[in-house]
Amino acid sequence: MITKSGFDFLEVGGLLVNAALPDRHLGLRNGAQVPFSQAIDLVEGMAAGRGPYCQLSVPGQLQIESGWDGAVHLYTTRAVAAELADLGYQDAVLRWRDGKPEPTVISNPVGATADERFWETVSEVSERFTLLCERWAYGACGCRWFRVTRENVAELARLMRPRSLVCLATDPPLQPGPELLEDDFTAFAAPLLPGELLYRAYPGGADTLSEVTGAGFSCMLADRVMGDRCAVVPDADGVSRAQWESPGGADV
Repeated sequence: MITKSGFDFLEVGGLLVNAALPDRHLGLRNGAQVPFSQAIDLVEGMAAGRGPYCQLSVPGQLQIESGWDGAVHLYTTRAVAAELADLGYQDAVLRWRDGKPEPTVISNPVGATADERFWETVSEVSERFTLLCERWAYGACGCRWFRVTRENVAELARLMRPRSLVCLATDPPLQPGPELLEDDFTAFAAPLLPGELLYRAYPGGADTLSEVTGAGFSCMLADRVMGDRCAVVPDADGVSRAQWESPGGADV
């Protein structure tokens, strides 16, 4: 289908990462343009249930995504579909019907942009103990966490991937406690020194506190506290093209 559509590159969107990316996909991010060979590799990984999962598209011409039931959904033009409708495959079943991708509904989108003003704010609050989360993809492995200081703000701003969601937590409560186990939280290994942090995400919580501390994590942060200051990293031209749901607080 990609060959028939005549495109050499497809754009990545809706990235979901629940395991560390293999070397061949390092650098994958929302908005990236991936070549034909990598697009095929990504589709095969989604069909096999390995991931990473994403949308691959050429707006208005072609979109490929993984459905909740494990099927791979292919949206193309009528002309391309007509050429492929009669093809048979030994290991795949194709069912053709008219349709279009479901629109992505964001009920409470983050409206702020991680621009110069945002990073000035980060610099100001970094006088206090501040954590920064860059969510570059959905899923347990779709984040990077940093301890921010005045000295590393400029470097962190440079490291952020376009179309990521950046959130700040200043002087957050980090004491482990059983009251945190029932909701989404992130655990960290002490000490929390300036720079990138070792972490483990616990979507849906955990059964026991010993499950967390026994894995070497001595700090716990409830995900709900990350909504106070959030912004979307723009593309290189300064335009913010990604939409993220607000974690629950106000934008910068």
